[in-house]
Amino acid sequence: MSDHLEPVILRADNFTPPARTPWGGRRIVSHHKAGIDPARFGVVGEAWEFSLDAAFPSRVASPDWHRDARLADVIAAEPRSWIGRDDGHISLLLKLIDAGDQLSVQVHPSDSYAALEPGTCGKPEAWLVVAHEPGAGIWLGLADDISREDVEAALDAGADLAPCLNFVPVAVGDAFVIAPGTVHAIGAGVTVVEPQLVHPDRSGVTYRFWDWGRRYGPSGVLDVAGTPRALHREHALAVTGWDGLRGQAFVESRRYHPVVIEERAELLHQLVLDLGPVSVERLSGRGSFDIKTKSTLTVIYVLAGGLTFGAARRVERGGTVVVPAIFGTLAATLDADTDLLVLYDGPQGI
Repeated sequence: MSDHLEPVILRADNFTPPARTPWGGRRIVSHHKAGIDPARFGVVGEAWEFSLDAAFPSRVASPDWHRDARLADVIAAEPRSWIGRDDGHISLLLKLIDAGDQLSVQVHPSDSYAALEPGTCGKPEAWLVVAHEPGAGIWLGLADDISREDVEAALDAGADLAPCLNFVPVAVGDAFVIAPGTVHAIGAGVTVVEPQLVHPDRSGVTYRFWDWGRRYGPSGVLDVAGTPRALHREHALAVTGWDGLRGQAFVESRRYHPVVIEERAELLHQLVLDLGPVSVERLSGRGSFDIKTKSTLTVIYVLAGGLTFGAARRVERGGTVVVPAIFGTLAATLDADTDLLVLYDGPQGI
């Protein structure tokens, strides 16, 4: 095992194109990224903050690597040292999502869904709300007394599907686990950090129930004379969890309440999400803190403020640093009013 690996800082501009996210807003660049000129970008719906996906791979910004080297290639050169185990599997995909308009009503399958195409997988995920407009919220799960027949009737009639769902006004810090089979949508004006669990070398699947009757032109701009996005009615109906809780009881079953790990005068350390293979901790405040890798690949994403580590290496708002499992402990200094997430991938696969 190598003993010379150092943390790497990633490029902060891994944005997907507007045609992929026609619902996107403008807050990612204007509010959540230090050092990036908003004038260079228009609508940005997604920033893939940590990604080994070939379509939108994270690229290295650290000066000790060739600029734009793919993180996946860096890890592949010494996988045991980076990942901390022999299977070579990394479950995590981390996105920052900004909804200028509501996302489609959708659902993700489980890995056991028989109709999954080769090279695809389920996509368990979670939302951590980091910003929102007044009154904004999400749709999560089926409303009280809603059945499959009710949803099918609404789809048949081309009716608004929202009355079949629970609308949940959000606050900063709210966290929800979106298990396979959960009908959901992010509402307009909400910005979330979204950790997803995906299998290596596969793409997570989303099935759209409904897209609010919208039509789009070739460039992804709303156009009443354009074409609607593809829907996946039969798959969506097949994978939805029709048994179990409804209404507010379901919402509360999906809400994750933070657990305080340590509280100092100027620094709060919490567990804010637990997805099994991936856990998410949050550090808020200022001062010195030893971030331990727990012998697994560790991702640090800065929501606000900034941190310094090593020989005056800096990561600021909207930046990500990846720490190899072998590194052990990253001694970091947090600026005043810093807010960051620490994500651990491991120890087991999905």
